[in-house]
Amino acid sequence: MRLTPTDQPARTASGAVVPVLAFAGIVVAVMQTLLVPVIKDLPQLLDTAPSNATWVLTSTLLSGAVATPIMGRLGDLYGKRRMLIASLSVMVVGALVSALTSDLLLMITGRTLQGFAMGAIPLGIGLMRDMLPREKLGSAMALMSSSIGVGGGLALPLAALIAQHADWHALFYGAAGLGALSIVLTLLVVPESTMRAEGTFDLLGALGLSTGLVLFLLPITKGSDWGWTSGTTLGLFAASAVVLVLWGVYELRAAAPLVDLRTTARPAVLFTNLASIMVGVSFYVVSLVLPQLLQLPKATGYGLGQSMVVAGLLVAPLGLTMMFTAPVYARLSAKYGPKFTLILGMLIIAIGYGAGLGLMSAAWQSLVIAVVLGAGIGLAYSSLPALIVGAVPASETGAANGLNTLMRSIGTSVSSAVIGMVLANTANTVNGVEIPTMHGFRVSFLIATGAVGVGLLMALFLPKPDRAPRLNASSEEDANLERAEAVLRCFRGRVLGADGSPVARAKVTLIDRRGRQAGATLSEEDGSYALAVPAEGAYVLAAKASGHGPLASSATHAGDESAVDVDLSLPGETVTA
Repeated sequence: MRLTPTDQPARTASGAVVPVLAFAGIVVAVMQTLLVPVIKDLPQLLDTAPSNATWVLTSTLLSGAVATPIMGRLGDLYGKRRMLIASLSVMVVGALVSALTSDLLLMITGRTLQGFAMGAIPLGIGLMRDMLPREKLGSAMALMSSSIGVGGGLALPLAALIAQHADWHALFYGAAGLGALSIVLTLLVVPESTMRAEGTFDLLGALGLSTGLVLFLLPITKGSDWGWTSGTTLGLFAASAVVLVLWGVYELRAAAPLVDLRTTARPAVLFTNLASIMVGVSFYVVSLVLPQLLQLPKATGYGLGQSMVVAGLLVAPLGLTMMFTAPVYARLSAKYGPKFTLILGMLIIAIGYGAGLGLMSAAWQSLVIAVVLGAGIGLAYSSLPALIVGAVPASETGAANGLNTLMRSIGTSVSSAVIGMVLANTANTVNGVEIPTMHGFRVSFLIATGAVGVGLLMALFLPKPDRAPRLNASSEEDANLERAEAVLRCFRGRVLGADGSPVARAKVTLIDRRGRQAGATLSEEDGSYALAVPAEGAYVLAAKASGHGPLASSATHAGDESAVDVDLSLPGETVTA
């Protein structure tokens, strides 16, 4: 793969970039819980069985899982901002399709298009990585990562308010409006990254991943109807295993794979991703259980008899607490490291679900559960990008974070399918209507507790990082230390033209021995540049400037400052890997 800067000059990022990107993440995450307030009514609204209605939620999560690596790769090839706008545009189209139908298949189609926008999360992280100074990157990534939960939590009361006072299709018109607003803000505020990856898009890899995940989730949702030992159920599970294994073999051999599976072989990345799946499972359980428990009539003997709006307001602190947890995470992580904050977050989640098993008899107890789980999930979600960045070279952070977001999306997809199946199988039928039971709610909380326990075990196996990226600097002292470390470990020199004069605003890119970008900068007015080096070793310095030919020259870093002048009058060499 070849990595080159574009010929276009880089635009300076304004202070509004992070809020706008975080808003895009929140808008996209709204799609996950948009229909939760009306989930108990979906079978009647769509005239279908509860197990089929579950796919109105699962399809969004599944397409989000698939879209994450697809949009990440397309962003590397054609521009992250461009693909972010494309993702949001697809979401808007999907919302309008769902707004205009009550047919199950068309609704699932629209919901699938809405979920495709989940690729905006890694695209936003990638844009932040390309534009922000290192001392601001950690907290910005934490906010972007947490936007998944923040958007999902905040959507509940707003969606409930709309659904209670208007036709439920109005939810989708509102989602389309939010998507359009996010597109406009992105066009106005967010500059395009100048960095591109050269190569082709892995279409076969995208088809293989999509097929494997559908074959896996379909029997989970329909297994109780078909029979868990039926030929159809077992056959689909077997087909899923075969497809995913073949997909993995193909991805390992592909020159430009959709998902870099070799990255997952590193223990730090592997255990972080396994923990991410479990955090994704635990997050979605509370979003499915509490709104239904709160809205069930008291005549059931366990329902809390709250209106749709009140139920949404009682669950809203889940997202609000996640939002306010971001600065707390920055301080804890700066002092103790992201592994500590991940473990702490998962412990809090486990406490929340464990206590929740006995806190289902009053509305105020649901509020307590939401606050505790929001704090735990916020800490866990915020820790994941920093753990990934600390485990891989700078040139691989984009692919590794995209894979991590994929793992979280798979977790929420599995959670939706499994919990939907559990609630459907434990429901009581009253006058032809299936009503979830307290037994089903408690089993769902037990599943979440078990998932967090497994995730906590994975987090304990995380190795001590070999290097500390310190991307989560939360004070001026940490920021100054970060800058000092960059000065001591960098390539430094001048970019010179054919006549020996300095060249201003030349794009200088650092490429590692695998052909991947390890850093980029623009030369100053006097031609000087400085590029931080992630580790010792052999690199290539590639330079390009308007009116000059491109140059790529070899350079080796031995652990301290290395002086390398880049002369654009010299013939360059092609950099491939």
